[in-house]
Amino acid sequence: MEEHNLVFSFFLIFTGAAVLASVALYTRQPLLVAYIVLGAILGPYGMELVTDTRLLSEISHIGIIFLLFLLGLDMQPSHLVHMLKKATLVAVGSSAVFLALGYGVGIGFGYTQTESLIIGAALMFSSTIIGIKLLPTTVLHHRHTGELVVGLLLLQDVIAIIVLLFLSSGDNGDSGPSWMIYLKTLFALPLIIISAFAFVKYVLLKLILRFDRFHEYIFLLAIGWCLGLAEIAQLMGLSAEMGAFTAGVALATSPISQYIATSLKPLRDFFLILFFFSIGASFNLGLVEQILLPSIILAMLVLSLKPVIFRYLLSSISESPKLAWEVGFRLGQISEFSLLIAYISTSALLIGEEASHVIQATAILTFLLSTYVVIFNYPSPIAASDRLRRD
Repeated sequence: MEEHNLVFSFFLIFTGAAVLASVALYTRQPLLVAYIVLGAILGPYGMELVTDTRLLSEISHIGIIFLLFLLGLDMQPSHLVHMLKKATLVAVGSSAVFLALGYGVGIGFGYTQTESLIIGAALMFSSTIIGIKLLPTTVLHHRHTGELVVGLLLLQDVIAIIVLLFLSSGDNGDSGPSWMIYLKTLFALPLIIISAFAFVKYVLLKLILRFDRFHEYIFLLAIGWCLGLAEIAQLMGLSAEMGAFTAGVALATSPISQYIATSLKPLRDFFLILFFFSIGASFNLGLVEQILLPSIILAMLVLSLKPVIFRYLLSSISESPKLAWEVGFRLGQISEFSLLIAYISTSALLIGEEASHVIQATAILTFLLSTYVVIFNYPSPIAASDRLRRD
C-alpha cells in the first residue's frame, strides 16, 4: 500500500466500523460482527475498496500480541502454574476428540486424508481473542473461571505451535532435521520465562521505580517490553503471543501492572478492529456455494459438542457442572490459529483452496455464533443485557 492508500483504507475501515458498530449496538449485536461484515463488504471479494488485506492482517496481529500482554498482567504466576497443571488433561483430551471429529467430517465430504487431518487439527483449538475479549477484566480474570479459561487457551497455544512447526517443517527444504526444530522450541520456552523474570526484577522494575513520574516513559517502556519479548519468542520458534503473555506475567506482581494495563487497552482495541476486519476481507465469497454445507456442519458440531466435551472433561478433574458448562460455552469456537493453519497449509500445497476456505468459513461462523451464546447467557463486557454486562 502506498501511504495515501493506507490512510484512505484506515478512513474506510474506522469510519465504516463506527457506522456499523452504531447499528450493531442499537440492534444489540456484538461489535465484532460489524467488523467482520465490514471486511467482507469493503474487501477484495466485495466492493474492492480495501485490497491489501495481508498488510492489514500483519498490522492487526499486534492487537493479539497486546491482548495477551494485558492478560498476562492480570495473572499471578503462582495461580497460573497451578491452573496449567490442572488443565493439561482437559486440553489434550479435547484436542484429540476434535482432531478425530474434523478428520471424519473431512473424509465424509471427499477431502483427501491430508486435508481431512488438517481440518481436524484446525478444530482442536479455541479462540484466544474471543475467549479473552468476552471475559470481564475486573470480574473473572482474578477468579477461577477466568484462570481456567486462560490456562486451557495457553495449553492449546502450545499444541498449536507444535502443529504449526510440523506443517512448516514439511516446507523447510534444507533447513535441517525437524527434530532439531522441536528440540530448540522445547528449550526455548523455559529459557524465555527465566530470562523474562530476571530482566523484570533486575532491570525493568528499577527503571520504572526511578522514572515512575514520567507516564509517557512508562507507556513506551511497556510497549517496548511487550513487543521485544514477542519478537524474541518468535525468533526462538515460539509464538509472538506466548512471548507477549510471558512479558505480562513477569510484570504481574508489580503494583505498576494495573496502570500499564489501563493505558494500553485503547491501543489493543485499535488493532483488534483491524484483525476482525481482515478476517472478513480475506474470505473469498465466490467459494461459498462449494464450502457452505461442510462449513455449516463443522460449525454446528463445534458449537454443540465443545461445551459437552469440556463439561465432561472438566467434571473429571472435580470442577462444578455450572462452571464446566460456562467454560465450555466460552471456548465453543475454533481459533485464529486455525486460520493460520489454513494459510500455511495452502502455501505449502498440503491442502487445496476449497479445504482452506472450509476452515476459514467454520472459523468465522463459530466466532460469530459462539459470541452470541456468551453475550446472551454469561457476564461479558458486551453482554446483551445490563444484568450481565461486566467490564
